Amino acid sequence: MAIWTPGWSTTPPGESDLVLAITGDSVLKPDTGWLSPWQAVSPFTDSRTSPVYVGQLDGQAVYVAEADTLPGKPQPVPLRDALLMMEDAPAHMLGTAFQIHHWWRDHRFCGRCGGTTGLHPLERAKWCEACGIPWYPRLAPCVIVVIRRGKHMLLARSSRVKRHFFSLIAGFVEPGETIEEAVVREVKEETGLDVSRVRYQTSQPWPFPHQLMLGFFADYAGGDLVLQEDEIAEADWYLPEEMPPVSPSTTIAGRLIQAMAEEITGKGAQP
Repeated sequence: MAIWTPGWSTTPPGESDLVLAITGDSVLKPDTGWLSPWQAVSPFTDSRTSPVYVGQLDGQAVYVAEADTLPGKPQPVPLRDALLMMEDAPAHMLGTAFQIHHWWRDHRFCGRCGGTTGLHPLERAKWCEACGIPWYPRLAPCVIVVIRRGKHMLLARSSRVKRHFFSLIAGFVEPGETIEEAVVREVKEETGLDVSRVRYQTSQPWPFPHQLMLGFFADYAGGDLVLQEDEIAEADWYLPEEMPPVSPSTTIAGRLIQAMAEEITGKGAQP
């Protein structure tokens, strides 16, 4: 299995260094694998942005760059499709590359004075010399929670996602609140339910475009389902053996659902 190590460098790519070529929100996937040598990608890159170092794959430098096309017949694969539908996709590498590319593209200019930013000499940041401000990659903390009620768990289908599978209640952490308070608030806003015993489980970077998903278990504490229709199309309580199609195991939602199913059936570690 290939070893992916995220990192940072200001060194430009050499001809044989590897590049993840993207166009918009899709990967330009070569016939084999996901990466191409810089010498093959460079003639097709967007002149407004430069390649950005994102880490190493098996010790070889990897960059991300925006390109119009690639030699041969590259397959544009939407990032969401890669992470949700392709179990062999290198999720950590793809997520890191897309988040870094978004940051690099969106901070070409200083948000305070409008001047052109340069590279910070010591760390991963864009630097405004005039203002003395570093512009770091953004991270937006989000909570996602599976709610248990006896032998049942709450599953919900988003009104914003076309794929017909069920997932979990999720939302952004707001200024001034803890992540546990965010869980309680999001559940109340989107479902009308109260929860207790909120407990952290795991996390996952989620590059749409710069989220950090923080996963929780919680217990039902009262209330009836009243759905926030612009967020939730449908929701209900399900036994582990009677679940509808759910998020794949490549996602934090899928792993949380599986972990809760194992807890309910007694096959996993008990809290």
